[in-house]
Amino acid sequence: MVYRLLAFIARLILPCFFRIHITGEDHVPSEGRVVLTCNHTSWLDVLFLAYATLPRPIHYMAKKELFKQALVAWFLRSLHAFPVDRQKPGPSVLKNSLAILENGDVLGIFPSGTRTNEDTALKQGAVTIALRAQAPLIAAVYRGPLRWKLSYLFRRPSVTLHFWPALSSSHDGEDRKQAQMLLMQRLSERLTQEPQQTTI
Repeated sequence: MVYRLLAFIARLILPCFFRIHITGEDHVPSEGRVVLTCNHTSWLDVLFLAYATLPRPIHYMAKKELFKQALVAWFLRSLHAFPVDRQKPGPSVLKNSLAILENGDVLGIFPSGTRTNEDTALKQGAVTIALRAQAPLIAAVYRGPLRWKLSYLFRRPSVTLHFWPALSSSHDGEDRKQAQMLLMQRLSERLTQEPQQTTI
């Protein structure tokens, strides 16, 4: 309920502050399990990813530090986020992720951490989960401001969000490790490629 309300408000407000360019959103299926990844620069990419995939909600992985305060934790869970220890991810991360996908929902992962080893681990996690759940793996690329300013109401900076076609998680006839390495490589390439701009 909170997610849908905030998403509706975002649909009304965001175009007033930003010139929004979204391409490839048709690559996100209207139903069924999906692992959706995006480069992570600030909290704004989380917001625009949710904006672009409406009416489908995204169940986000979020670092556990954000859940320390009870009110913030309640708010994040209302937005379908669940805590993850990025330093020592336990089996509950895989369990929660697979449960979301088995329910036919969208799992959101931002595999662009502040450190290279964290970035690699998150990409590997996204690929592992997609392979285990046999879910399509979609990469999105955000380019835009790192923060929201009131002055944007008058100058409306550009925001670009591009969705690449889904990477297949099927590995029939392939070695699982080889399939994982190939998916990692293709995911890394797509998360760093520059999107084309088309205004909608």
